[in-house]
Amino acid sequence: MKRRQFLFLGSLSSIGAGLLGWTLSRQTSLETAVAAKPPKKGLLLRFVSVADTGTGAKGQYAVAKAMTFYHQQNSYNLVILAGDNIYNNGEIEKIGAVFERPYQDLLKQGVKFQACLGNHDIRTENGEKQLRYAGFNMKGRRYYTFRRDKVQFFALDTNGNADWKKQLLWFEKELSQSKAAWKIVFGHHPIYSSGQYGTNTSFVKTFTPLFKKYNVQAYINGHEHDYERTRAIDGTSYLICGAGAGNRPVGRSEWTEFSSSNLSFMAYEVYADRIELSGIGTDNRVFDQGVIKLRSV
Repeated sequence: MKRRQFLFLGSLSSIGAGLLGWTLSRQTSLETAVAAKPPKKGLLLRFVSVADTGTGAKGQYAVAKAMTFYHQQNSYNLVILAGDNIYNNGEIEKIGAVFERPYQDLLKQGVKFQACLGNHDIRTENGEKQLRYAGFNMKGRRYYTFRRDKVQFFALDTNGNADWKKQLLWFEKELSQSKAAWKIVFGHHPIYSSGQYGTNTSFVKTFTPLFKKYNVQAYINGHEHDYERTRAIDGTSYLICGAGAGNRPVGRSEWTEFSSSNLSFMAYEVYADRIELSGIGTDNRVFDQGVIKLRSV
């Protein structure tokens, strides 16, 4: 072989090795096993979200097991439970099978679940018994707010039979009075979605002006049995975590950062200037990562 040919092939080999290394490092960064990490400097709050959980079937148990493993490696004490907590008709008599047993290890560790009502939850007595169930921490309220460190959460009733006039007056008042740096809203139904139900244009009209006006950084929901994370739309990221027990196909839209039909939950780490979030599957691997940056007003 001539020296020129040898050098050329050697260069190709180096390029190929570099590309292979880039591919492997990229793949590893997007799909890494959850592992225990030392406490991060400046971490204010760690929490997770999940929705459409209440089947009591193997899919729910698989996600619950992954949530428990994540807790063992990266402790948290808050779960946002974004509706359809009890299938198929919201019967509180099923609470042991669809909540207390699947999440027993988390509950024993003092992890607090903050729930809202989904469309299946209101099929029995309009969800009244769920509102009063201590483990869901709704305290009889269909919509409510609570604060953790520098984060204020707002739970909404997004069902069609909600008292929308009263709720929206309450919601804007609470937003206008909030001094929290981070404002996170959760409800059951999607606003932006590439899943089976798609974008709710009525909700876009109702909620997005309020989100923009009062600097809401994230909206968390279920209903779609999939995972989807949008880019910031007028400053708000829309996060679907509805694959907590079952899954359906999901597409992509122009504003989609990542979507997947993986059985999964979302994990969040809140800092003064950003929220780092991860999509985690039943294999305990991180399949998506994103950052929400604090925007100035």
